[in-house]
Amino acid sequence: MPLAQLISPQQLAERQKAGGVVILDCRFALEDPDYGRCSYAEGHIEGAQYADLERHLSGPVTKGVTGRHPLPAANAFAEQLRAWGVNADTDVVLYDDGPGAYAARAWWLLAWLGKRDGVFILDGGLKAWHAAGFPLSLDAPVVEPGAFVGTPDNRMVLDAEHLLERLGQPGLTLIDARAQPRFRGEVEPIDPIAGHIPGAQCAAFNENLGSDGRFLPAEQLKQRFATQLQGRSPDELVAYCGSGVTACHNLFALSLAGYPLGKLYAGSWSEWINDPARAIATGD
Repeated sequence: MPLAQLISPQQLAERQKAGGVVILDCRFALEDPDYGRCSYAEGHIEGAQYADLERHLSGPVTKGVTGRHPLPAANAFAEQLRAWGVNADTDVVLYDDGPGAYAARAWWLLAWLGKRDGVFILDGGLKAWHAAGFPLSLDAPVVEPGAFVGTPDNRMVLDAEHLLERLGQPGLTLIDARAQPRFRGEVEPIDPIAGHIPGAQCAAFNENLGSDGRFLPAEQLKQRFATQLQGRSPDELVAYCGSGVTACHNLFALSLAGYPLGKLYAGSWSEWINDPARAIATGD
């Protein structure tokens, strides 16, 4: 079974009846950091707790050193998982109201800490939940703390220094989850420098989804990433994006397709450009 797993709205509704599932609402908006928390307060899937990208799914930013969303400290995130009621055998369902990037970040963090069984992303997110006719709740759940103890798997992470050493090596496949205009350096709405890491290929994360907002079938995803791999070992794949969030969407999709879990360059573009000695590229 692939590490990545999806759950449909209908399946989640059945799981709610059975109980014992931890549901995390991961809604967020980069342009409005209060959006997700306010949206949660206005209505969420019954039993869901709010997981904030900046408070819970990221660590402190050090200007000029880190990217925009560095990884949280492993012990701090494990403590937060316990506060959400997560145990080693707890099923966890993640959702947001967009293409799933914030839910995928939470999924990756859980996998990083060793919680790899029973973690699902709601396919199609909150929009699919609405479309299926299921209601929202205003109630905050009462949660019994869990006992999850995680150990970070740092084989899943690559830092800037080690990525720099690997650039140009024939086995490396480096994929950038940002949209083509940002990858090419034609526009840059967030970071102060435009372009991409030399040798990277554009693999815009929203292309993992169909027109209905759900993930493409595994075989289509496999073909999509085979184009990037070009026969190279998937074990040598590294994913990045602007700040280490949408890259997790590509890693989730790769796992859905049956590939081994590649590495995340968590600092991503927003960290890479902090050092003027690191090369950048534009165009294709």
